Amino acid sequence: MRSGFVTLIGRPNVGKSTLLNKILGSKVSIVSDKPQTTRYQIRGVLNRPGAQIVFVDTPGIHKPKTVMGERLNETASSSIAAVDAVCLVIDATAPIGRGDRFLAGRVPADAVVAVNKIDLAPPAEVLGQLERAGEFGLAEYFPLSARTGEGVDALVDHLAQRLPEGPRWYSEETITDVAEAFWVAELVREQLLALVREELPHSIATRVTEWDWPYIRCEILVERESQKPIVIGRKASVLKRVGMAVRDQLQPGAYLELHVKVDKDWQHRPRALERLGL
Repeated sequence: MRSGFVTLIGRPNVGKSTLLNKILGSKVSIVSDKPQTTRYQIRGVLNRPGAQIVFVDTPGIHKPKTVMGERLNETASSSIAAVDAVCLVIDATAPIGRGDRFLAGRVPADAVVAVNKIDLAPPAEVLGQLERAGEFGLAEYFPLSARTGEGVDALVDHLAQRLPEGPRWYSEETITDVAEAFWVAELVREQLLALVREELPHSIATRVTEWDWPYIRCEILVERESQKPIVIGRKASVLKRVGMAVRDQLQPGAYLELHVKVDKDWQHRPRALERLGL
């Protein structure tokens, strides 16, 4: 039996969460085209005959502008240590930048590189990206598409062989260790990210404040009074769309109540971040 932990790390929007969901064949991490969608370490468990791989999805490392940004970077960086393997994810369609090189210098020398989004890049561009990434001097390189699944099995097979012998850390039925209440709050935030304007995503936080199944109360936090009506929408249209989309992903019978609350400049206040688990 081989078992262990593998961290997925990279810049924002390189597709780490999409890759994790594809590997597991189940949605355990929310996805969005907005930067910094992932704010927490999300663990997803892949059980195979003779192997259990615990993947750790992390926030994208970026140049922080707020206390929250600093916390997200700390969360991602801390996940590099004390794991059995690290997978650095880069984007096949974007130039390799200082952020990629910074991360390549932080990961262990035996880290692997996943060049993602090959379905969106011509073969010559993918080859060029692999050559440029080869300058990192890391252990292995895998071109893949987290969206279509092309190349994903080869990466997972390699990672499984890299793991040491050990016990199962989770039961065979476990896909993630994320609590239900946390997951519902994340689903609400995912739907809001898809609906609100560009300047709002980073100002939104969500948390479940009551759980008495089937009743669920979820608070949506914004930073300014002017943001509140945008999140609610005309005649509560935005909240209605969010609620319907989230309920479709929950067990039948769920009653989800959404409340919007102003928590002034919460991204900049350590105590507010701590209340959100950040």
